[in-house]
Amino acid sequence: MSAPLLEARGLVKSFGDNQVLRGIDVVVPAGSVTCLIGPSGSGKTTLLRSLNGLETPQVGTVRIGDVSVDWAARPDTRAVSRLRDQSGMVFQAHNLFPHLTVLENVTSGPVLAQHRPREEARTEARELLARVGLADKADAYPVQLSGGQQQRVGIARALATKPRVVLFDEPTSALDPELVGEVLRVMQSLAAEGWTMVVVTHEMRFARQVADQVLFLDGGVVLEHGPPAQVLGNPVQDRTRTFLKRILEPI
Repeated sequence: MSAPLLEARGLVKSFGDNQVLRGIDVVVPAGSVTCLIGPSGSGKTTLLRSLNGLETPQVGTVRIGDVSVDWAARPDTRAVSRLRDQSGMVFQAHNLFPHLTVLENVTSGPVLAQHRPREEARTEARELLARVGLADKADAYPVQLSGGQQQRVGIARALATKPRVVLFDEPTSALDPELVGEVLRVMQSLAAEGWTMVVVTHEMRFARQVADQVLFLDGGVVLEHGPPAQVLGNPVQDRTRTFLKRILEPI
């Protein structure tokens, strides 16, 4: 794999007395897919949100490309904004603006945050909607879409700002089972195109087939990391084996 595009070192995050991240390191090479797995409450989502400043760690550094933030130095909002501009986020619950059309949702970031020309943003948004199989839904509103379609709009919206890395927070967990595949297929195609992705997921098949590396988190630390064949197929840690057994053999 190529040199790291994203690098986090020593991330510590507490909510009151609850220490959720305990000095986590993450290294993500350009063009790779990293899957974060682990039980609920292990720190996966907090880690993901810390990578682009949606959560503010008390200690640690994050670098994406040539933009870096040292959280211990209490960076100002401009520094955090520069970091956030390097990534796109796909949320678990879609987080689309209900009063905007699909096309308006996808163009909102480029136009409002990046001040790009509206017509340019609209042209690129239509191309992205075609890419995720929703070319015919540009004028629809979110309420008129299925959950899977809404999530695909969310992916198009994340790509519209041309991020260096795309962060996915359990993108299929809120979907009905029959809709999961359509979202995973889009994500798999993005991976094949060379997008750098960090994915919090419980979809072990996706992690096994698509990820370049898997990080298993528990109790705010990375207990195990490596290629999926090792972490998912032949884990070293007993805790990893127990978790995978419960996920893969729930009954």
